[in-house]
Amino acid sequence: MSKAGAFEDYLASLGRLTAHIDPTASTPEAEDIREAAESLTELGEVTAASLAAWAQARSRDIPVLGLTVGLSQEKLKNALRHRFGTAGWVTLARERPAELVQWLDEEYDLVRLTATQLARTYSFGEILVARAGTRTTATSAGTSGRMVEDRIEAIAQDLGLEYETRTQFLGRNGQTAPCDLVVPSGGNASIAVAAKGFDSTGSKLSDAVTEIEKMASVRLPRQYIMAVVDGIGWKSRKSDLRKLHRLWEREEIDGLYTLASFDRFRDDLEEAAKLRGLL
Repeated sequence: MSKAGAFEDYLASLGRLTAHIDPTASTPEAEDIREAAESLTELGEVTAASLAAWAQARSRDIPVLGLTVGLSQEKLKNALRHRFGTAGWVTLARERPAELVQWLDEEYDLVRLTATQLARTYSFGEILVARAGTRTTATSAGTSGRMVEDRIEAIAQDLGLEYETRTQFLGRNGQTAPCDLVVPSGGNASIAVAAKGFDSTGSKLSDAVTEIEKMASVRLPRQYIMAVVDGIGWKSRKSDLRKLHRLWEREEIDGLYTLASFDRFRDDLEEAAKLRGLL
């Protein structure tokens, strides 16, 4: 297994995981929303009846009504499930459009908000405010927060290992710890891997450190613990990153890697698997 190098060398190997996205660039999803919104402008008078007719005709676009009243798609699903016992807005809109719109109006003031926003002209500042709060920014394939997890899983597949992902593994004295990949299984773990990639900063980085510390604390002597930690967000949380590096220095974990050292991760994973008779 690889020995710990200097912390500054590890810090320098961190790279950006997510590509910069032009906020003015469109996506198929954005075009669908724009087209649905434009169809609302063609209603003429905005009433419960006209919105119900629109909903029935455009049942797949019900999330746009959710966005009109400030509901994300996930919040809309939860609210529908609570009220109607199903999150299937397509069927609801086709079979019960008047009831669906009535509920949205009673609970979220749909008719007034739709009419008000359709008649309003928005300033550049208001666009930026909305953009600052959104969680629907376009992303490129392979650049999401799960990219690191996907990369380690691809290596396990390529090596022909039996594994589980995003689970818990059983360690010392019946204790468990979270991991993003375990070989061969959580109940019979020989190798547990954490994958933590962040280009932004925040409490989630500290949570990631806590998870890896937990992995180190419950490990059995026969278990290998490895962590792939990358992303420029860690450069704003050097103290957290240094904690992980110290775990590696003290051999409480067996390896700490970035995507720049992925060849070494693959070699070490293969070596650990052979030593445990898994390959």
